[in-house]
Amino acid sequence: MRASGGKEDFSRLGEKFGNSSCERPQGNLIWVHGASVGECLAALPLVTRLLEKPGRNVLITSGTVTSARLLADRLPPNAFHQYAPIDRHDVVQKFLDYWQPDLALFIDSELWPNRVVQTREAGVPIALVNARLSSRSYKRWRLVPGAAHKILSSIDKCLAQDRRVAEQLISLGAQDVVISGSLKADSPPLPYNANALAVFREMTDARPLFLAAQTHKGEEELILQAAQLVCAVRPQTLVIIAPRHPDRGDAIAALAQASGFKVEHRAQGALPAAETQVYVADTLGELGLFYRAANFVFLGGSLVSHGGHNPLEPAILGRSVLTGPHIENFEEAFRTLLLAQESGLISTPEQLAQEILLLLSKPDIASERGERAQAAVSKLTGALKQTMDAAEELLERHART
Repeated sequence: MRASGGKEDFSRLGEKFGNSSCERPQGNLIWVHGASVGECLAALPLVTRLLEKPGRNVLITSGTVTSARLLADRLPPNAFHQYAPIDRHDVVQKFLDYWQPDLALFIDSELWPNRVVQTREAGVPIALVNARLSSRSYKRWRLVPGAAHKILSSIDKCLAQDRRVAEQLISLGAQDVVISGSLKADSPPLPYNANALAVFREMTDARPLFLAAQTHKGEEELILQAAQLVCAVRPQTLVIIAPRHPDRGDAIAALAQASGFKVEHRAQGALPAAETQVYVADTLGELGLFYRAANFVFLGGSLVSHGGHNPLEPAILGRSVLTGPHIENFEEAFRTLLLAQESGLISTPEQLAQEILLLLSKPDIASERGERAQAAVSKLTGALKQTMDAAEELLERHART
């Protein structure tokens, strides 16, 4: 059903049932698994470092079509992608029998019972890296303490993003937990196409820009309410909405048109014209371009209950960040950045409009906040080294067994 709706890659559907579509290479094989785009992008610097030693290969798995497309362009040599096996006993066993990994690194909160327990039973060391748990996930795991303990005690090492997550993992049964910070703080700036950015800047000229990125259903309505207030004061403002899921572009455009805005779609090949008021950036892999084009950004998933999205990506580029109150997925990062900026937390469209108008009318304030955010990112780095140290330790331990 998902494949018929474009949510699965029909030509590679067999991979999810353990039918691998390429041969296992000779030498050591490290299995890295992330759920989707964010987790896989955070893992890319780790993959590169793991491959610095000769004779190694990295199998990176994920569950979404969008992550597979991005990885196809960005994986280094000796790294390759497969869709993750569904969490059914026979499928996971088929996957493990074929790939025979020497180490498994699960990213963020990928605690699937069969994948974890069967990997442990196969004698493969496991690390949960960049570990995090949302408040909702933690409450759910507490309802099944036996299962939580069985899964987490099967993991050799957990590298938690912050103290809260570390304490939660320990309370659920994790044995060896350290606080490493976030891998995303060690990630390089998002890539971009320099020519495309130059063209976009030429088309927008000196217009004030408001970027709302990583937005979700139920959130664009609130952003458009704020945009109406902003455009009433500064009618030349170009509102850019880059949804978390680009396939929602048509729905967002319809919302904007119903609110009286003149709209263009990037996915349709259009650039913003002089009369364009809302530009729907419904393409994949172009956030790096839009973060560079704007002086500040509102990060979605935060006015609705999605837990927020990675604020370090714009902050690394010197962009100040605005966010709603739902930020539990990146609580430590947001706390550090908002403290450095001394502002940025909003709850209503009216507050959002007020912040936008301030930053548009006083770009020096936006720049100063962005510089503070950029400097604050350095306080969160170091996870990559700790993760590499843990991976090397587990590989060495596995080689001795």
